[in-house]
Formats: sequence, C-alpha cells, structure tokens
Amino acid sequence: MQAKVKVWIEDDADNLIFGGGKTQILEYIDQTGSISEAAKKVGMNYKKAWTHIKILQEFLEDELVIAHKGGKGQGGTVLTPKAKEIIETFKILRKDIKTYTQKRYEELFIKDNDTILHSKVDNG
Repeated sequence: MQAKVKVWIEDDADNLIFGGGKTQILEYIDQTGSISEAAKKVGMNYKKAWTHIKILQEFLEDELVIAHKGGKGQGGTVLTPKAKEIIETFKILRKDIKTYTQKRYEELFIKDNDTILHSKVDNG
C-alpha cells in the first residue's frame, strides 16, 4: 500500500492557480509547439486550454507562452523561460510532497514490517 496525494496551488481566495493539469498542458505545448495539439492530448478543447493559460498569465502578470501566428506549418507556440521555470519548480514541489507523504505513511501505518491497514485482498 501507499499513500497518494494531489498537489495544486491556490490563491488566498481558494482559486486554483496551478497544478498537474496546467503543468501537463504547458509541457505538451513545449513538446508539440501547438496549443491546439496540447489541448487534444489532454482531452480539452483549444478555447479551454487557452483560457487556462490566460488566467495563469494574468495571475502571474507574466507571459508563459509566445504564439506565432501564421498559416499551416508557419505558426506555433513556444514556452517562455518563466513557464519552464514554473513547471520545473512545481514538479520539484510535487515530488518532495509525495516523497514526504509516503515516508510519513510508512512511519505511521507500518509497524514491525506489518501495515495496520489490511484489505480483503491482503487477507486472501
């Protein structure tokens, strides 16, 4: 067994600012060079993906993507250095929290190499 956590960042009014979904959209934009392609990969329409990016940019008061308009094969979108920094910093935070959570779970729930939680599968 293992403990699971989801990590996201909210503002003081409890509005979601950044989390796994926005990280994933930005990473796919970086990989594909396209907001439209990134949106498809996460199962979202273009308008919703672009809205997520705009809200995040407004909150941060900084650009995260630079869109180059153009015809087929000439346009594209790239991440700014700020976007890449936010992605990497968030991934470090998420990894650290998950590592701590699993360590703490083991300290609290596993006694003498036996978990205090047992499932029907464990008991056969």
